[in-house]
Amino acid sequence: MSGKERDFIKEAFDTNWVVPLGPNVNGFEEDLKQFIGAQNEVVALSAGTAAVHLALIACGVNPGDEVIVQSFTFCASSHPITYLGAKPVFVDSEMDTWNMDPDLLEVAIKDRIEKTGKKPKAIVPVYLYGMPAKINEIIAIAEKYDIPVIEDAAEGFGSKYNGQMCGTFGKYGVLSFNGNKMITTSGGGALITSSAEDKKEIMFYATQARESYPYYQHEKIGYNYRMSNICAGIGRGQMTVAEAHIDHHKHVQALYEELLKDVQGIKLHCQPETGEYDSNYWLCTVTLDPTLKVNGQENVYKAVVQGAVGGAAGVTHDTKDLHTDCEPNPNVEAMRIFLDAKGIESRPLWKPMHKQPVYANAVAYTNGVSESLFKVGLCLPSGPCVTDDDVRYIIDCIKEAIL
Repeated sequence: MSGKERDFIKEAFDTNWVVPLGPNVNGFEEDLKQFIGAQNEVVALSAGTAAVHLALIACGVNPGDEVIVQSFTFCASSHPITYLGAKPVFVDSEMDTWNMDPDLLEVAIKDRIEKTGKKPKAIVPVYLYGMPAKINEIIAIAEKYDIPVIEDAAEGFGSKYNGQMCGTFGKYGVLSFNGNKMITTSGGGALITSSAEDKKEIMFYATQARESYPYYQHEKIGYNYRMSNICAGIGRGQMTVAEAHIDHHKHVQALYEELLKDVQGIKLHCQPETGEYDSNYWLCTVTLDPTLKVNGQENVYKAVVQGAVGGAAGVTHDTKDLHTDCEPNPNVEAMRIFLDAKGIESRPLWKPMHKQPVYANAVAYTNGVSESLFKVGLCLPSGPCVTDDDVRYIIDCIKEAIL
């Protein structure tokens, strides 16, 4: 923790603003507003998931409605749809950015209108691993059918498309400040809106939806989703190093690119070279050719994994199953295990939501892209504490693992 962060937190305690409002919350929102573009408004919240939830409410999503959401993502993009009793409709990715396929999106919209007689209530594209989506195409399709777009930019803080910040193209944009994000407030998120009126309505629902009486009068269901003044103090300190963090992630990506260029069978995912894309490279990701032989791959998936893979991931249920119907290839799992033994944490890519058992009955429009990438992909260390020597060590270990 930096001195700046300590100063903001100390001020919160000294002034007794240890609540989900206060000067740090206001200051953090203003810092974010200036960072993403002063024409936008920002509401600081307790989590990125809360931001998705409130954006869906603001778009009028009700029980039984359908919401189109990218399948290749973390569950926080889709779970809030189910919180509201609505139904996620999953759309697969295109290979250039790994994000929502605009062509498949339009196919899905047309088919849902034909089958249900009504439009989906919202579209939720995701900036996977910080990579900008083909957002202009997605927005154009959304406008064609008059469907609001909620950009899940939880992983895309500071990423740009055509010079414009991700999260500012649609009706709403979602940011996350979880402990593993580009900047962190320990936990927290924010919702980007385009008007002061929208911000006021979001804040109404984020603070228990109270009416203006001298007592507690509730005519809508609200939520306790406002960010605390303590967490916002951390965020204000983090904003002073936000650009440095983004620059460092890009530097790490470039170093991986240089060191992996001659390694056969390993491909680093890079942004398209067409000029519009400016990824923050929140996570650096690679794919392994299915024919690549990795030390120990003949022994993987023979023992049940105990606990969660990948840091402090919370409580998991024990399982007796060695396999699921969609899992990383043996050489990918062998590489993960080999790197783990060397003190290097790596993780599989997000498992597509349409392959998750909890969404077994959900409608999905697929093209095979996300499933194929999940089977061959791996996330490598990429954070602000990853040094050049760390990257060289990681690449040396990857080379060592290859037979």
